[in-house]
Amino acid sequence: MELKVVRLEIPEGGNIIVGHTHFIKTVEDVYEAIVNTVPQMKFGIAFNEASGPCLVRADGNDETLKALAIRNAQAIGAGHTFVIALREGYPINILGRLKEVPEVCTIHCATANPVEVVVAETEQGRGVLGVIDGSSPKGVESEQDVAHRKEFLRKIGYKR
Repeated sequence: MELKVVRLEIPEGGNIIVGHTHFIKTVEDVYEAIVNTVPQMKFGIAFNEASGPCLVRADGNDETLKALAIRNAQAIGAGHTFVIALREGYPINILGRLKEVPEVCTIHCATANPVEVVVAETEQGRGVLGVIDGSSPKGVESEQDVAHRKEFLRKIGYKR
C-alpha cells in the first residue's frame, strides 16, 4: 500500500465538498438536490465510478466549476468519491440536503480552505483515508475573538 496526499483546487471565491457515495445515479440526484435547495448556486459535480467502465461522471450548471470538479476527482482517483465545486452559495446551504441523498455515504469535507486528501493506493485501486482541511489551531479564542466571530456571522447573514 502506498499513501499519497492530493492537494485539491478550490474555486476562487468558492468552496468544495468532497464525499463518498455508492451508485451511478449520484450525479443526477446531487444535481437535483442542489438546484432544488439553492437554485441560484453555481456548481459542478464529478463522481468517480468504481465499477464497469470506471468513468468520471460529471454535471453542473457552470462549465468552469464542472471542469474543476473533474480535475479534483481525477486527482483523487478513488472509486465512489464525488467532488462538488460551488459558488454563489455556501456548503451550509446544501449539506443537509446532500446528506439526505440516498447514495451519499459520507461527507469528508466542505470548505473554502486549502484542503489535502489523504489517499491509500493498493493493487485494486485508491481509497480516501481522510482530509486535511485548512491549518492546525494556533490557540484558543479570546473575548475579542468571540466578539469578532459573532459580528462576522451577523455581517454575512447567518445570525441576527
